[in-house]
Amino acid sequence: MNRSDTGGRPRRGRALEIILWAAQILLAAFFLFQGGTKLLGAEDAVRLFDDIGLGQWLRYVTGVCEVAGAVGLLIPRLAGLAALGLLGVMAGATISNLATPGYRAFAVQTVLLGVVFALLAWGRWPQTRALAEVLRR
Repeated sequence: MNRSDTGGRPRRGRALEIILWAAQILLAAFFLFQGGTKLLGAEDAVRLFDDIGLGQWLRYVTGVCEVAGAVGLLIPRLAGLAALGLLGVMAGATISNLATPGYRAFAVQTVLLGVVFALLAWGRWPQTRALAEVLRR
């Protein structure tokens, strides 16, 4: 591995950084769209949350979490935390999909997205740890 100019610690490989950023940008665009449709009350989103049966308040909470997570994915210091947050959203979505008749097939998508967010959080762990150190001071 290459050594950085700061403290001789190993530096991330360029290819890994490109892959992480490409995934973050694509997922940010996807979740900005998905969260936006929930916040704007798209017919499909309203129907989905009616079918879930917990009320439309959950649609708004989910939309805000998705939009905030999407923005966070684009901020280097926050990307790891955003990935962890979106992993939590995907865990909730998976449970909801499995519990709601007619939506069980969508659990495959939410599980796969959860795995991707877990990998992103792992890949961004050094930034997340550095942020935690800054906040502890």
